[in-house]
Amino acid sequence: MKNSKDYSQKIQKLYRTLSHKYPKVQIVSHDKVIDAVVYAIISAEMSEKVTDSIIRKFTEYFVDWNDLRVSRTEEIIEVIGKDNSVAVSIASALTTVLNGIFNQFHQVSLEALKKIGKRPARQALEKIEGVSRFVVDYCMLTALGGHAIPLTENMMNYLKSNDLVNPDADQQQVEGFLAKQISAKNGYDFYALIRQESESSAEKKKAKAGAAREKSKTKTSTVTKNIKK
Repeated sequence: MKNSKDYSQKIQKLYRTLSHKYPKVQIVSHDKVIDAVVYAIISAEMSEKVTDSIIRKFTEYFVDWNDLRVSRTEEIIEVIGKDNSVAVSIASALTTVLNGIFNQFHQVSLEALKKIGKRPARQALEKIEGVSRFVVDYCMLTALGGHAIPLTENMMNYLKSNDLVNPDADQQQVEGFLAKQISAKNGYDFYALIRQESESSAEKKKAKAGAAREKSKTKTSTVTKNIKK
């Protein structure tokens, strides 16, 4: 990545700042790789708090992940509880990926990946239909003991808008750069902190934009009333 030396200093400073700003991160580790896959597909689009809620709904409603695999998109959306484009995207991704796993491994399980080494495991994940880069990296980080910094679209936007990485770099370049700056033992800690900060920043921007719209509506309404008078 261009100007990596300058950005390296910014990333190290950011890590120190966020480590003091937020409570100590509780490292998440998935015993089953398939659990990490399902979690990652949802959390790529939703906050972790919402993802945890959806996972609980899934485990209560579906018998297992194979039951989820063969379910209708409309049914999955209903369980998610949000009938919008994001829910549709998640439901579609879940069935596509779970069917991809079933077609490739003849079961809805990825435990075999634990026995073949990290690089082959990553390559196997990348070959599954519908699997995104975020899902691959999240699985490597939380279920397969790999060194990766998963990045959601929101996290990428945060890093670029705050001039923490080169604005022209793609996701692969940014992730590769971050993996060189952050040691494997601190990988999840850094991921969780950046994710928390980026989601907090996005919420503040959303609230600010909403307040501005309300202010604009009030102003327009007042002007309209004055004109009528």
